Amino acid sequence: MRDALRSRPSPLTDGEAETLRLTASGAHAREIAADLFLSLGTVRNRLSSTVGKLHARTLVDAVRIAEYHGWL
Repeated sequence: MRDALRSRPSPLTDGEAETLRLTASGAHAREIAADLFLSLGTVRNRLSSTVGKLHARTLVDAVRIAEYHGWL
């Protein structure tokens, strides 16, 4: 049962997953924006959306949830 929960499809878009992956590696929002050629607001919106979609309390919690499910 636990493996079935871990293997469900990711609710994140490719952009949200990439932004969260870079955050998990220690990059700050400004660095992510520069690396992905996005505005700082877009990066912040993606991270906020990710936290909401994963029902996380914090960004760190969102990273933990996504890693647990194998989405990063």
